[in-house]
Amino acid sequence: MFTQRMLLNHFRCVAALVCLVMVTACSRTPELQKLEGYAQGTTYHISWWSESDVSPDDIRPLFDQQLATIDKELSTYRDDSYISKFNQSTSTQWQPASDDFLQLLSIARQINQKTQGCYDPTIGPLFNLWGFRKHDFKVPDSQQIAAVKTEVGLDKIQVDEQGKRIRKTLPQVQIDFSSMGEGYTIGKLSAILESQGIVNYLVEFGGDMKIKGHKPDGSKWRIAIERPIHKDDDIQPYKIVTIQDEQGVTLDTSGTYRRSFDADGQSYSHILDPRTGASVTHDLVSASVFGQTPAESDAWATAMLCLGPKAGYQVAQRENLEVFFIRTEQGKFIDQQSSALEHSKRVMFNQE
Repeated sequence: MFTQRMLLNHFRCVAALVCLVMVTACSRTPELQKLEGYAQGTTYHISWWSESDVSPDDIRPLFDQQLATIDKELSTYRDDSYISKFNQSTSTQWQPASDDFLQLLSIARQINQKTQGCYDPTIGPLFNLWGFRKHDFKVPDSQQIAAVKTEVGLDKIQVDEQGKRIRKTLPQVQIDFSSMGEGYTIGKLSAILESQGIVNYLVEFGGDMKIKGHKPDGSKWRIAIERPIHKDDDIQPYKIVTIQDEQGVTLDTSGTYRRSFDADGQSYSHILDPRTGASVTHDLVSASVFGQTPAESDAWATAMLCLGPKAGYQVAQRENLEVFFIRTEQGKFIDQQSSALEHSKRVMFNQE
């Protein structure tokens, strides 16, 4: 039989055991979940954690559905997508457009105006002329460029936001949102995570990313700006960055080194200036834009590469953009930060 003292000791032991189990459960670090895949001609890698049990098996079908929706609307590589049908049509009549399509056009218009036309998603015909789309590279002459330039210009697309419709004023004009497509996709995938209650994550798609919250152990997320070298299979970090702002930071990088070809001893980048129709010739090889809206910072990164180091820096200063520039000088990399990035408390560049 239990005595009163024995019973008291028994209850104390049980209570201590319960407390130990509770403390162990509460102090257990949540597991970092990971998901990767291939879409839109590139790879993606997602990392997240949450107090609730949200596994990759829960997330993957939602991602697949969203990626299929984006592909159906914005892919220029499938004939049945909305954007391909719009590009193939020679009609100048009004056509319905989704809210997302109109939003991308709105972002494009704003950056087009702020860069004096250096950013323009109707540049597709010039890409075709230079052979970048089909990897059939050639250097067109001035007459060919001039002829194709007449088909380029965002001013040739009219938008009726209230009626949710768009129209061409020139039958041949085309739209291509690939210059902000990865950022747009990152925004959509991030929204899926947050719809599941996940507020600590890193979404990387084609090298661009959005980072929010912190790691399971409470430490900050750390990312890298890529070293601008030509080899696709030799990705190296140039700068390591710690994300200080847990409310969310986007990073989008564009580089002249990623796609180019040589002809007659000269290198030609896939970054074309819509205003001249020619490949850019400046020494800026990489521009990384830290922002809050991934599609917008993606477009800005492309715009910086079009503008070049001097004009790009001036625009970044005027628009208060957080931009990290890398240019080449006598075979060496020289980097520069915009004032907004240099004084930013959202990110911190690690000491080498």
